[in-house]
Amino acid sequence: MRIAPGAVRYAVAAALAGLATARRLGRRAAVALALLLAGAVLAFHRDPERTPPDDGAVAPADGVVSVVRTEEHDGDARVRVGIYMNAANVHVNRAPLPGTVASIEHIDGGHRLAFSKDSEHNERVHVDIAREADTDEATDDGDYRVTLIAGAFARRIHPYVEAGQPLARGERIGHISFGSRADVLLPAGVTEDEVLVEAGETTRAGETRIADV
Repeated sequence: MRIAPGAVRYAVAAALAGLATARRLGRRAAVALALLLAGAVLAFHRDPERTPPDDGAVAPADGVVSVVRTEEHDGDARVRVGIYMNAANVHVNRAPLPGTVASIEHIDGGHRLAFSKDSEHNERVHVDIAREADTDEATDDGDYRVTLIAGAFARRIHPYVEAGQPLARGERIGHISFGSRADVLLPAGVTEDEVLVEAGETTRAGETRIADV
């Protein structure tokens, strides 16, 4: 199983913490706890392969849809789809649509529970993606944004991409260690009637179609 970059160092830290905590219980117990904690960390950072569909916007994350709403962004009405990731979900995030990374912006903030309304003020990373004229997709759909949001226990957002990098639908763009939520601000012109999911539905990153774009 492929593991997200940087996960091994978290696993080592967890193993050392387990050894230190359980040393009074005996050597075997300490080793067992260390292996259990390291295995849990590696499982959390698993990165399975996915097969994207040929069209539509796909989910950026495994999890449960927590937000579907229309809001104003830069003078346009834009639809936001938010997906909450729990501890059992894969936490590697993927590009909903093909395009080119226009910019990446890190914003400091709090670390509230990711499923709460206040989580929109948490630490986050915006990945803005441009739909370019030389893609094999229609260009009228415009640009879009993926936002990776830290949660109460998530302290590390790890983007994999950089400005100018081309992306395919479903390509990996980053992961959040130990949390928490991924939002898509769909292209201008997309309406809620074109959204294919609703709050409470489960998604698979890179495979579940969330909008008919």
